[in-house]
Formats: sequence, C-alpha cells, structure tokens
Amino acid sequence: MTVSFEKSAENRRANSQKWAVSDIIHFDQKHLRDDKPLLPELGELEVLRHFTKLSQKNFSIDTQFYPLGSCTMKYNPRIALKCAFNPSVLNIHPYQDELTQQGLLEMLYELQEILSEVTGMDGVSLVPCAGAQGEFAGVQMIRAYHIANNEAHRNEIIVPDAAHGTNPATAVMAGCKVIEIPTSLKTGDIDIEALKKVLGPNTAGIMLTNPSTMGVFERDIEQVAKLVHEAGGLLYYDGANLNAIMGKAKPGKMGFDVMHMNVHKTFATPHGGGGPGGGPIAVNKRLLPYLPVPTIVKEGDIYRIKGKEAIPQTIGAMHAFMGNVGVLIRAYVYLKTLGGNGLTKASEIATLNANYMMARLKLAGFTIALPDRRASHEFIVSLAPEKKAYGINANDFAKQLLDHDMHAPTMYFPLLVPECLLIEPTETETREQMDQFVNAMIEIRELARTNPEKMKQAPLTQPVKRVDDVKAVRELDVVFGQCC
Repeated sequence: MTVSFEKSAENRRANSQKWAVSDIIHFDQKHLRDDKPLLPELGELEVLRHFTKLSQKNFSIDTQFYPLGSCTMKYNPRIALKCAFNPSVLNIHPYQDELTQQGLLEMLYELQEILSEVTGMDGVSLVPCAGAQGEFAGVQMIRAYHIANNEAHRNEIIVPDAAHGTNPATAVMAGCKVIEIPTSLKTGDIDIEALKKVLGPNTAGIMLTNPSTMGVFERDIEQVAKLVHEAGGLLYYDGANLNAIMGKAKPGKMGFDVMHMNVHKTFATPHGGGGPGGGPIAVNKRLLPYLPVPTIVKEGDIYRIKGKEAIPQTIGAMHAFMGNVGVLIRAYVYLKTLGGNGLTKASEIATLNANYMMARLKLAGFTIALPDRRASHEFIVSLAPEKKAYGINANDFAKQLLDHDMHAPTMYFPLLVPECLLIEPTETETREQMDQFVNAMIEIRELARTNPEKMKQAPLTQPVKRVDDVKAVRELDVVFGQCC
C-alpha cells in the first residue's frame, strides 16, 4: 500500500484550520496572543535526556545510602508494587457490589488478622491513611473510652521529651493537654520518678515509642504500663520503630492499649513524596468498641465491608471507603512474602547492622550517646566534641556527606542530645555500604580538622549548593547553583 505523505500533511493543515483554538474555547479575543510563545524547539531525545538527568540528581533509596534515623528508609521490593498494580486489584471500584470484590476484601481481611498477630493486639483498622492520622485516631479512641466511662475530665497526655514531634501535636489536635517528662541521657530510659509525679485523676494516657528515638528499648516498659493503668490511663504506642522488634516483641504484650503502624516504614511502601501513605491502628479488647470504620468482616465464606452497624461506638470514619488500598496491598504482599520467620529475620538484621555501625564508629573515636546500651535498629552519634575542637557542627557533616554521595542521617533529633546524628542503616543495606559510610565519616572528620572552611562550603558537587539558612527561612525562593 502506498502512503502519500503530502496528502497527510494537507489533511493536518486542513484540520488545524478547521479546529482553531477560538472555536473550541470561548473567551474574550483580547486574551489571544499575537505572536508564537517562546518555547524551545527540541527533539524527543533532548527532552528525554533532560528529564532523565534531572531524575538522576535526586537522592533516593534506589540510588544512594539513606540512613535516616527513625524513618526506616529501607528498600521496598518491587514485587509488592507489581501486585498492587495488578489489574484485578487496580480496576476495582469501591462502589462495586461486594460479591465482585471478594478477592480484594479477602486480602484486606487477612491483612487485619496478620497485623493483629504481629502486634499482639485484638483488633485492627486499616483506614487511617498516614501515621499522623493513625495517631489522631488512637488518641480520639482513648478520649472516647474515658468519656464512655464518665471520666471526660481525663485530658492529659504524657509525652517523653525524646518523643516524635507528632505525638504532642496529635494530643493537642485531639483536645488534650500535653505533660512532658524527661528521658535519662545516661540510660535512655524515661524517668520513672518523674512519671509518678505527673500521674493523676486527669491522666488520659501516655504516648511512647519503643524502642525509643534514643535508639534503645525501654527497659521499664512493664512498670510504666502498670503505673499508667493503675492511675486510670491508657498507653499509646507510636509504631515508628516497629521495624526493630517484629517477631521479637509485641506492643500488646508490653501493656499498650492502642498503636499505629507506619506501613511506609515497616511494610514495603515507599517513604516520602507526600503520600499516599498508610497508618493502620491496632487495639486491645478495651478499645475495640471505638475502632474507626469501615472494617472488613467475614460472614461464613463471604467478606463484607461494615460500618457503624458493626461498631456502634466507633469514633467514626477517617475518610471515604477502605483507606489507601494500593498501599495496604503492598503491605499485605510484603507480609505474605516474608512470613513470620522472615519478619523476625528482618528485625534481627536491622538490629545487627545498627550495632555493627555503632561499634565501628565508636572504635573510630566518635562519641556514642549511649555507649553502655545495645542499639535497637538505630543509634545516636553526638558530634559535640568535633564542634568544640574544630567549629564544625552536625549540619556541616550532613552537607559533606552529600558530596560522598550519601544522604545524611536524621540531624538534631532527639533535641536533648547535642549535635546529634540519628543513624539507621535498616536490614536491606550491605556490610560494604555501611563500611563506606563509616569511612566517609572518618574522612569528613579529618577534613574538619585540616580544612574547616571547605567543610563550611559543602556540598560542592551537588546541583544545589548550600543556602543561607537564615535567609532560606525568610525567603523560600531557593537559588540553584551550578553543578560542578
């Protein structure tokens, strides 16, 4: 068959004349421009290379080491993503009849059951779509419990000074008063005597992360649970560090009443980018009546979505339908792929990796915040001695790490450790990668000793150079530097 390219060109010209913009979109003619826009004339390959190069300038877990403490920036296996994008899952609409959604509902029901087993809790709600929303739901449930027991005056939430910032923020959002208690800089445990002093008739509960953001397991957790429960309060577990204890310890067995899980930290959902996320919550028997809806129930061989008819005292719906289902399916696939033994192994390796790095940095002369404690899945290095000796702070170390092609650990958190780096390698990093990080830290410290001015200019090899910290706070227009 012969194709006339000339004829095709004529047809295109005719169509372009026939369908003028002004014929399709009706607006005042004065808004039409008289000349062509100054757009670059580029070929497809040029555009492709431009955006590919831009993507290569991003730091991500797929391209660089990302030891961001308390964030668990681990590699998420692609099998979980592929399953979530399976057409049989992706094309289901929530308004479809339940009988046409049985496969999906079965997976979600199983996920509820698995998370209940992993946490040692009695019930799970999948609907919160972020860790912060899970926290909010948890504190609202604590409030609902006290109101139902004619103790609406209980509105004080106790929070350690090393807690995640979302904890006090959540308590305030839920209408509670925050009571802060100190953490020991020698042991990493919360101050039991300080806890005893603040417990009273207005105590609603306490919010804890265990292991804590000090990087250690709270050894007095059973005593804490006993004291809070005797005072009439409940215990909330921030699941940020659940990756450290899977298969080893269960929050439900520690005495916690409610918790959230960050599936983006623990169960194969990519972290960052603003979402979508997932923050399922788990509760013990006393809080089962207040779980948010909807929930998945099994009636005989049929799986159904139930609302308030199943949980009459529910705190309500967090948002429409069953939450971010694609995120939940990733978590389900991750859990089914690893199984119980695999989850336990993951936590064991995460803990081993953290302790290996901590030991190497300690041998290299760095100051470990809690040198007498075994790390959980993360640990803290204090760069206060380096700041005193060379005038170089944790922020300078972080910027220099970028020039070593590694993302910085979490900086200045928890706030009570001066010049701190909170380091978490996760279970997915190799010994070779961890050795590279330790060696980079040693090289950076030597640079701080010999050429502190160069340290103050880092990063030197990244597309964006160091910005004026004070100006950046006041003027959010960031000027991009030239890449070396």
